[in-house]
Amino acid sequence: MRHLAMLGLAAAAGLAAGGANAAPSVERGDYLVNSIAACGACHTPEDANGPIAGKALSGGLADKNAQYTAIAPNITPAGPVGSWSNADLAKAIREGVRPDGTVIGPPMPFEVYRGISDTDVQSMVLYLRTVPAVENDPGNSQYSIPLPSWGPPITSVPDVPEGVTVVYGAYLAGPLGHCTVCHTPSGANGPMFSTELGAGGVEFDGSWGTSASADITPTGLSNDTDAQIATMITAGTQPNGQKMLPPMPYAYYAHMTPNDVQAVVLYLRSLPPH
Repeated sequence: MRHLAMLGLAAAAGLAAGGANAAPSVERGDYLVNSIAACGACHTPEDANGPIAGKALSGGLADKNAQYTAIAPNITPAGPVGSWSNADLAKAIREGVRPDGTVIGPPMPFEVYRGISDTDVQSMVLYLRTVPAVENDPGNSQYSIPLPSWGPPITSVPDVPEGVTVVYGAYLAGPLGHCTVCHTPSGANGPMFSTELGAGGVEFDGSWGTSASADITPTGLSNDTDAQIATMITAGTQPNGQKMLPPMPYAYYAHMTPNDVQAVVLYLRSLPPH
């Protein structure tokens, strides 16, 4: 699969560069959680006016459809994760398995989260330990489908060197931002990365109605400049000035560095057209 091959290339590049960008840090975790990973888009409760002030990352409804009602848990220190070890939390983020062995269901995109580097997942964990503890019990998810096995245990994932490169853009748009999951149609075995990567057409229902993810391959973006694509990602504004619909978390992507946005655009330009 091209998607997995790109991740393999990224991993190889990380090894060639010495395997590390830097040591895990709260600062790096803060940046990832509040920009490209957009954890609060699912884990922060909302009302009719948007995210509820003072409730950041304390859990809430993530998705409701015919197959499941997914409740994003409270991931502040006041939630269940407060009693987990750092290794437990990292495993849950990347492998979709809780300390008691139960499987975490969709919409958490573990298909790609498995590719988050050791340094980055550890940074995210370090940051989550520092956020304010918020008492909130959002309830539990309910699934009418069998939950999948997301894969074998992960031993180690090397870093991907930061830069305005296709390889780093693939890492941002895949493991960290899961753009490739929302913008790729699914088949019986999940997103069809090998044949439909980035083709769009995935529908999302919410308070805004129904929206569909766009074709983010060179076909869908052929009439857009790099600057226009960057604006769509970070501001949710189309070249004609029209605002784009959720669930893409533009408020989080607005915090991405210009270099990271450029790397994502460069990666999108490299995808097979559809």
